[in-house]
Amino acid sequence: MRLVPFVLAALLVLVQAELWLGKGGVPHVMALQSELAAQQAANDVLRARNERTQAEVADLKEGLEMVEEKARRELGMVRPDETLVVVSGTRR
Repeated sequence: MRLVPFVLAALLVLVQAELWLGKGGVPHVMALQSELAAQQAANDVLRARNERTQAEVADLKEGLEMVEEKARRELGMVRPDETLVVVSGTRR
C-alpha cells in the first residue's frame, strides 16, 4: 500500500513535466507568441504600405482629372473624339 502514493506522485510529476516542457508547454507557447508578435508587426508595416499606395493611386487619379479639366478650360484642349463648341457672349 505504500507504493500507491509514490506511483501517483510519479504520474503527477510526469503530467506536470509534459505540461511545462512538452509540445504544448510554456516554452512552445512563448515561442508562438513571439512569432505572432513578429508577424503582426510585419502585417502592420505592410498595411501602412498598402494605405500609402492606395492614397497615391487616388491622388494620381484625381490629379489626372484636375490636369485634364485645367487643359480643357484654359487651353481649349479636347479629346480626339470630341468637338469643341465655343459660345461667345450672350445677347440681350
